[in-house]
Amino acid sequence: MADAINTLNIDSPFEMYRGGALARAQVVYETLGELNAKADNGVLVFTGLSPSSHVASTVYDPRAGWWEDMVGPEKPIDTHRFFVICVNSIGSCFGSTGPASDDPATGKPYETSFPVLSIEDIAAAGNAVVESMGIDSLAAVVGPSMGGMTALAFALAYPDKVRNFASISSAARALPFAIAIRSLQREVIRSDPAWRDGNYGEDEPVLGMRLARKLGMLSYRSAHELQQRFGRERVSEERRKGDDFGTEFEVESYLEAHAEKFVGTFDANCYLYLSRAMDFFDAADHGGSLEAAFARISLQRALVVGVRSDILFPLAQQQELAELLKPRAKSLDFHALDSIQGHDSFLVDMDRFRPVVAEFFNGLD
Repeated sequence: MADAINTLNIDSPFEMYRGGALARAQVVYETLGELNAKADNGVLVFTGLSPSSHVASTVYDPRAGWWEDMVGPEKPIDTHRFFVICVNSIGSCFGSTGPASDDPATGKPYETSFPVLSIEDIAAAGNAVVESMGIDSLAAVVGPSMGGMTALAFALAYPDKVRNFASISSAARALPFAIAIRSLQREVIRSDPAWRDGNYGEDEPVLGMRLARKLGMLSYRSAHELQQRFGRERVSEERRKGDDFGTEFEVESYLEAHAEKFVGTFDANCYLYLSRAMDFFDAADHGGSLEAAFARISLQRALVVGVRSDILFPLAQQQELAELLKPRAKSLDFHALDSIQGHDSFLVDMDRFRPVVAEFFNGLD
């Protein structure tokens, strides 16, 4: 096995964590590196809400991946040593089965008839991929943001398969602030008349998606960064659109650019399902309390990384996660980084993130 783009077809019913089943499910994943003879150098990577399985460039797809600076030959997750498997989440719109996929019973997209999605379902799909390769023990499971939640759900459900664990800007459960932000994002999508109760076909709720993305960007970044980058700088006269209440400030232009870039690249119903799955996730559901849930885990090493400026997954949550993992791992590394880019720091502040991730993976057997 080497660099490749793959699809796993699950022909038997894929049972969903909160009820219902997919008659036939498929999971798209990409692999980088070589699986060794012992089949024990696998690193399973779960993504955040919106990325595809394209984590890094390969000969099959030379485009830069969403974690290009982190995964690859002689990079922190070194594909000369490790066999990296990055899974596109069940519920997403980049090949794995989700609300935009056709329901085999009707031949039409599931839309909102798709079963309730949970983080645990994404973890189970990842396990199906691992099992299809004959891998019984993973060198590590890693994920940022929603991917960290999924990595944790995987470790709780399949503890014997995880030797090492890395959580990047994630948490054991969603806090009220994060739930409120995502709830408002979902509401603006559903309030767009074009959403049509999820039955929008090819005419997506563009306005709702644009506004949801703008709101999301405010939670992904920090006030400090926006002040440093934009201050109160105004847009030039020729860039104004003539609307009395249109774009006046560069920070507004920044939000507009991100909204325009996002629209048309992600399905609205998929966004709703994945967003709600993050709110539902609570590791305590796997034991009655967080402490009881984490007692299921036994690790060689664990890594927890957080950012002081992150308001979506605040540093206190990273500290809590580290304390829960400490008695469950022979070695634990916790890093509180000073990045100013907020929650998105793990995607952009490579000067801080690369060294701590490299140190962790360099120390694995």
